[in-house]
Amino acid sequence: MTVYDAARVNMIESQLRPNKVTDERVIAAFMRIRRELFVPERLRGVAYVDDDLPLGGGRYMMKPMVAARLLQAATVEAKDTALVVGAGVGYEAALLAQLARSVIALEEDPELARIGRSALVDHRIASVSYVEAPLPLGHRQRSPYDLILFAGAVAAIPEEINSQLAEGGHIAVVLRQHECVGRATLITRTGGALALRVIFDAATPLLPSFVAKPAFVF
Repeated sequence: MTVYDAARVNMIESQLRPNKVTDERVIAAFMRIRRELFVPERLRGVAYVDDDLPLGGGRYMMKPMVAARLLQAATVEAKDTALVVGAGVGYEAALLAQLARSVIALEEDPELARIGRSALVDHRIASVSYVEAPLPLGHRQRSPYDLILFAGAVAAIPEEINSQLAEGGHIAVVLRQHECVGRATLITRTGGALALRVIFDAATPLLPSFVAKPAFVF
């Protein structure tokens, strides 16, 4: 067992299971995916820490527990198609690939996408497709999606992305106004309407493309 293998087991036993992650499919996905390959080389030694990892440019890799609880709440099925908004280095997309049929990893930073593509090749994952495009537009060409996962917090979800969710589908996201505590939220489309359920609090950093615009004050 390598030092990374030991760190992966420790992540599951000390971060995921004690924090209400009980879905064995989700836990198996975290065991299978080598998180250290999805971070810049300088961060490999801390790839499994219980924190959001800074990737530069205001971007972060979500802490494992938050990603795990979002995926668990989404109750992903093997037939599902998924969109990861702000996929970054692709770790959450790789996890989703273990649970769903196909995944679109939407990213606008070419260097983060390069790291992600390389790690996906190392894992021989062919069901994830990277799309480099502005995040707030989603990816309408492959919609509707059974799951839309945001790999970072957002102040609000653009209607353009909401409209790409399939009937009965879920959006898993941390909603967070700039200085407030974030709230991990599951949004479900039923009969054309969107229903929200807050799952837990999370300090996930905001994706820069989804920071709320400051209100104009006279």
